[in-house]
Amino acid sequence: MAHQVNRTLLNKSFDQLTILYVWSKAAIVPKHDQNEIRKDRCGAWIKFADYGNVNSDYGWEIDHEKPVAGGGTDDLKNLQPLHWRNNRGKGDNWPDWACSYQAKE
Repeated sequence: MAHQVNRTLLNKSFDQLTILYVWSKAAIVPKHDQNEIRKDRCGAWIKFADYGNVNSDYGWEIDHEKPVAGGGTDDLKNLQPLHWRNNRGKGDNWPDWACSYQAKE
């Protein structure tokens, strides 16, 4: 079975501790509650409560920075928070990829 987005190497859901750790890697935005809203590395707004929600303008996923297809692992240092649109735009491209979605201020 092919690897699915926002899943571990074994195509399982990430556990809550991993989700919290990866969330902590997102950029804190001054004057916003860091527990509720942040930005991904592309500058896209993400909301903690919208984890895994592709129907939200603030939905985000856990991305394998080095893709599983390229030998990436579930090691915490290889995981990053990305807006779901950026995660889809990135796909298995690594290390050369460009952000596909940057939210307007």
